Amino acid sequence: MKSMLLNRFYPIVRLLCLFIFLSAISSCKQGKQKATEAINVEVDAFDAADEIIKRIVVPEFPDQIFNITDFGAVMDGQTDNSKAFKDAIENCHNAGGGKVLVPAGKFLTGPIHLKSNVNLHLEEGATVVFTTDKSAYLPLVHTSYEGVQLMNYSPLIYAYRQKNIAVTGKGTFNGQADNENWWPWCGNSKYGHKENTPEQKDAHNLPRLRIMNEKGTPVSERIFGEGHELRPTFLEPFECENVLIQGVTFTNAPFWVIHPIKSNNVTVDGVTVSSHGPNNDGCNPEYAKNVHITNCTFDTGDDCIAIKSGRNDDGRRENIPSENIVVENCIMKDGHGGVVMGSEISAGVRNVFVRNCKMDSPELERAIRIKTNTLRGGFVENIFVKNIQVGQVKEAVLRINTYYGIYANQEGDFIPTIKNIHLSDIQVANGGKYGILIKGREESPVKNVTLTNVHIKGAETPLSVENSEPILFTNSTINGKAY
Repeated sequence: MKSMLLNRFYPIVRLLCLFIFLSAISSCKQGKQKATEAINVEVDAFDAADEIIKRIVVPEFPDQIFNITDFGAVMDGQTDNSKAFKDAIENCHNAGGGKVLVPAGKFLTGPIHLKSNVNLHLEEGATVVFTTDKSAYLPLVHTSYEGVQLMNYSPLIYAYRQKNIAVTGKGTFNGQADNENWWPWCGNSKYGHKENTPEQKDAHNLPRLRIMNEKGTPVSERIFGEGHELRPTFLEPFECENVLIQGVTFTNAPFWVIHPIKSNNVTVDGVTVSSHGPNNDGCNPEYAKNVHITNCTFDTGDDCIAIKSGRNDDGRRENIPSENIVVENCIMKDGHGGVVMGSEISAGVRNVFVRNCKMDSPELERAIRIKTNTLRGGFVENIFVKNIQVGQVKEAVLRINTYYGIYANQEGDFIPTIKNIHLSDIQVANGGKYGILIKGREESPVKNVTLTNVHIKGAETPLSVENSEPILFTNSTINGKAY
């Protein structure tokens, strides 16, 4: 059976698009035959992951160097170097591309806007520090907040509709967000918010943006920024193609850290995110396609990696699923989840591959997480997780929740669908409160969850499963018991 299946499907992987391939391999029969085919599906699926990586275009740049000090940059950590960064990038772009070099030293700047064919490169020992003067992040730009597009403060590093861009090197980007700057706007006293001061939940902030989302207000009319309290992302390639983020460290982020939105061919390689502020997700591909996240370390205040595709009406209008995403050789420390799909997921997520990662921290809540509700809707399908070492998680190794919602009134008319979730070769030393925690919908049960060679120890409750097809276990145990 194994040989026949491999012979049948391997040419399809090479010749057809991934979606067709995965649709074919996920249509397996019930019972023992289904359990057997699940193993073969994983073998073929990770061949497909290799194909995704091969197809991703990693940008290359002309051998030209534009040192920011040649454009007036001063490495004293106090002088505003915004013009030096802008002029170096402009000159590099106009010359056909190359490397904008940030040498060792401490450079203060406002937001950095990248242009096509520019590689912003930080030498070892270089630190770029972003100003706390919020007026520097004006004029407003087309960006996004929690899955809803708007005109807001510029991200700290921003590229809009650019091609062949990179941020590389061994230096550090420090967003200078803390309990005095940006973070208090989240509304939590833990992050410096003081009673009776503005916060993101005030009527002129998120509630106003939510209404604009529902009404379909043009993005150009969704004006926020000054006088509002919605924090910018750190690094945001928006509608970009061929993006490389490599080697650098991000710390003290205002909000989401790496946010490739509506972008294609994105490589995040060897990056360290060490940022424990509110909503400090490490990497959030959104409406993104062909993404490779590898050799990274995430130590975050929220999800390490969270794959998204728009919130509610915005996501359904865009109708751009995030797809063909490979995560490998990464370390996940603190965070709400290791690899997460949702909750802004209204356009759907499919074809996600996670392999050869280590997840371990008393503050890591889940290893793999899928979260949505009937306001978000959306779909999640074809998720493959293989060869993961989990030391400790707080809540669950796998959590699927279709009733997700921190805030009230999270019920609507958009029933989510979740299917084809495959975990294999996973060792868990301490599974937390649950081994597997699934809460599907009676109208749309979770389908085709398989565990192969998965061994979970130390779970207080092995299984809590509602509204799901029976999980298919092959050579798997929870607390030493075979299932």
